[in-house]
Amino acid sequence: MRLLFSFFMLFLFHASFSQKDSLAIKYAKTITADELSKHLHVLASDEYEGRETGRKGQKMAAEYIKKHFENIGIPPVNGSYYQEFPLTIKYPHGVTININDKEYEFLKDFYFFRGFNDTLIKANEIVFLGYGIDDENYSDYKDAGDLNGKIVMFFDGEPFDKKKKSYVTQREGFSGWTMSWRKKLERAKRAKVAGALIITNDMKGSIENLRHYIEAPSMKLDTEEKKPHRRPPNFYISTEMADALLSQSKKSTEVLKKKIEKKGKPISFTTQGNLKIDVSRKEEKVVSENVLGYIEGTDKKDEVLILTAHYDHIGIDGEEVYNGADDDGSGTVALLELAEAFSVAKKAGNGPRRSILIMPVAGEEKGLLGSKYYTDNPIFKLENTIADLNIDMIGRIDTMHEGNANYVYLIGSDKLSTELHAISEKANATYTNIELDYTFNQPDDPNRFYYRSDHYNFAKNQIPVIFYFNGVHEDYHKSTDTVEKIDFDKIEKITKLVFYTAWELANREKRIEVDVENEFEKEE
Repeated sequence: MRLLFSFFMLFLFHASFSQKDSLAIKYAKTITADELSKHLHVLASDEYEGRETGRKGQKMAAEYIKKHFENIGIPPVNGSYYQEFPLTIKYPHGVTININDKEYEFLKDFYFFRGFNDTLIKANEIVFLGYGIDDENYSDYKDAGDLNGKIVMFFDGEPFDKKKKSYVTQREGFSGWTMSWRKKLERAKRAKVAGALIITNDMKGSIENLRHYIEAPSMKLDTEEKKPHRRPPNFYISTEMADALLSQSKKSTEVLKKKIEKKGKPISFTTQGNLKIDVSRKEEKVVSENVLGYIEGTDKKDEVLILTAHYDHIGIDGEEVYNGADDDGSGTVALLELAEAFSVAKKAGNGPRRSILIMPVAGEEKGLLGSKYYTDNPIFKLENTIADLNIDMIGRIDTMHEGNANYVYLIGSDKLSTELHAISEKANATYTNIELDYTFNQPDDPNRFYYRSDHYNFAKNQIPVIFYFNGVHEDYHKSTDTVEKIDFDKIEKITKLVFYTAWELANREKRIEVDVENEFEKEE
């Protein structure tokens, strides 16, 4: 029924939105591959040091964007181009784990990722919870009892039989319990555990592959400092550490894993052991900023359309600069060109009816922090915000579209407003004819991209969103994400699609409606 309704909405829009708007075409022509390239060669250069939030390169990028807004005639908002937000950086070193009076070493015996506050955990009982899975076909929680306030320990991955079929899915291949690390932790959180220990078979290999992420400092908004953990404290531990915790129960990880894989039945029990985890990390206070490019509307100026992209990236690792040309230099330069297109239109007396806030945000790589700060502290009332169009990586081609640059993944367009989805589809059909791929828009997408960029902070405030994305590639979050690999014609075409969609949203008579209940659970 929902699909039929979407087709019906498309039909309704056909009459009013089937003829090409000559003004829209005129100003879209100001968006060019040459200008996009010019901007990105600056922002993704080594001089900008990977644009890490709160650091020199990010400040330089903010200044570059600000000067661009000044040069094209966009005035400051309330006297400033910046919305500053305070942050606390926490460094990963300073965490110790002691088991039965033996201290284990960070980045040798265990590791962890950011996402929880400093804490001190002491326990003399640990619940072994198999694989930490709770599924219809296989549940480690079914007979585990009350886990409230307890420390749980489970294997990463999932169990397979001799024919390499998963006991969870009854077929070959991994389930979402393996593909999404969040899934197990979210289930543990619902059980109100005090902490989770995840047993990793290849500790050395995992650390080598993930070292940049593991050693990256965590960052948190100061405004959230006193809020509870988003998820339980969790640590990836070696089999040696797990065996030390299992020693009094006369069991081992090797025996337990073989037993589960042989019988296909979950195993859970409580084991005794003295465990102490001390998370006391060094802190540093910094300030970052969202950059504000505000184009005031005419007769509907109190309603605001927001266009976002994150201009931060992950900085420097040793002598390697992570330039982030695609992630998200490509989205950032798209915003610069969109700002210019709407500014030129306004100067010519053809400005948008609704106001447009073009907002490159920082802190995305640290947890969507800049957009979170904005939605918690909006410059313009959220109830007056009609939509957010978010651009994050549009300059490359993923393996699913090898040889075909004429595509873009759209995520979220139909999650809150059927009108937004219809407008997006019609803008593309009328002007750009890009292949719109909704693969990652599916509710069961294990990548969960809907939750992983700045649009999500708007969506969870019931503001309709579209996320424009080219998919990940071999250079994602690597120092090899460099400007010479960018397809600027691709960026130009997708940026024009965003422009045409924004033009319609800003100038149509009626504001789009929120008429769909978001199907996805809200991630805390």
